[in-house]
Amino acid sequence: MEEKEGKYMFGVVKVGDKGQIVIPKDARKLYDIKPGDGLMLLGDQNGMALLKTEKFQAIIDQAMGGLTK
Repeated sequence: MEEKEGKYMFGVVKVGDKGQIVIPKDARKLYDIKPGDGLMLLGDQNGMALLKTEKFQAIIDQAMGGLTK
């Protein structure tokens, strides 16, 4: 794993026949990803990113905290 200013390169993964990838062990350890965890796939024209659903929910909760009902 290569680290530069909080950015990481974990290597290259291949997509299997069923569209699955294996998240490298170092990445799973760093981001505390365990079997059964939910991941959100985000993307734009430049690429994709994975985010644990609990982290995404925390971002939404923080954003919604300033709004009134």
